[in-house]
Amino acid sequence: MYFRNDPIMAGAPPSRPPTEATFYKSFWRSAMVWEELERAGVPDVVGVYCPPEGNTRLLTVVAIRQRYPGHARQAGLIASQCHAAAYLGRFTVVVDDDIDPTDMKDVWWAMTTRCDPAEDIEILRRCWSGPLDPIVQRGKKGFNSRAVIDACRPFEWIKDFPASVIVPPDLAQQVRQKWGKQVLS
Repeated sequence: MYFRNDPIMAGAPPSRPPTEATFYKSFWRSAMVWEELERAGVPDVVGVYCPPEGNTRLLTVVAIRQRYPGHARQAGLIASQCHAAAYLGRFTVVVDDDIDPTDMKDVWWAMTTRCDPAEDIEILRRCWSGPLDPIVQRGKKGFNSRAVIDACRPFEWIKDFPASVIVPPDLAQQVRQKWGKQVLS
């Protein structure tokens, strides 16, 4: 609600996400980042997700079909700095196209099995932040740092990278029917 130029309440009261407001902002911001990646010339983007749990601004996940050396790093750096994701961004994770960017279990799995912290995490300093960033000290607002995490199979040996073992959907359904929903989730 607004009274002339004075905001009384904009959208929803501040609270720990996810909230009703963060769900629609999540899809809106995800679409904007995807569009900006494509306009910047990043090929084969297959998904973008700014999860509501990440306050829609602090975490961006990009899924790509890798085409060339450096493709994952290019996608991550551009996604972390494009206008839709640059303000208050904290983490950008790039995953392969076999990972569902909207499924945080998949994303964590990719990060823990395909990311070598010494080789695959870029730290960017003095990035765009502001007074809403809770981790930046008072008086130091304006800049923050970012982590761009390459959680893709290493391109230079992608064909030799260990195959992912995936339970076939029909077998997973049989196991769930017999043992309940908790199994294979």
